[in-house]
Amino acid sequence: MLALCLPIGLGADIYIYRDRDGTPLFTDRRDMGPDYTFVGRYGRPTASHACRGVTRTIMNQRALDHLLTIRHYARHHGVDEEMIRAIIMVESCFDRHAVSRVGAEGLMQLMPGTARELGVSNAFDAAENIRGGVTYFARMLERFDHDVTLALAAYNAGPGAVERHGGVPPFAETRQYIIRVMEQYQYLRPEAGITLSPPTR
Repeated sequence: MLALCLPIGLGADIYIYRDRDGTPLFTDRRDMGPDYTFVGRYGRPTASHACRGVTRTIMNQRALDHLLTIRHYARHHGVDEEMIRAIIMVESCFDRHAVSRVGAEGLMQLMPGTARELGVSNAFDAAENIRGGVTYFARMLERFDHDVTLALAAYNAGPGAVERHGGVPPFAETRQYIIRVMEQYQYLRPEAGITLSPPTR
């Protein structure tokens, strides 16, 4: 099924409608008028298709090219670099060309509008994307008193949704997102501080 994707900021709520032909529409507009049927509201979907067939070994291989960049920006913003790796694993499986069905782009799945706000001119450039994503996540941590769960919820569903619901929004997409990121983080955390070397050829 084809989805009409309008520009949606990473911090915006996403609403799902269907037109008269049944085609889904993802938008940040709350009211689409009488020609559309409201289906629901949920957190921003990740580029899950980028993870099809990706094993842990493949994921780790993909990550190698980006570890120094992640470390640089994570330290610059005082953010746990393993958390950033976990976010990227869930968002795109380290596929820098990934695009989600609502138009989020690159490693950390930045929406075009948010990328512009963060000064990211090319979301498919790995370093730019990581810089933007880490900056945004650091802002969410600051906004929610360094509560990682709420920061993750805000990264996925938008800070407005977290504030309106007084915590993690009741969106299945967002709640599963938090669980998945924390699962990856638990996997990575024992490796914290270990320098990974590229494989020999």
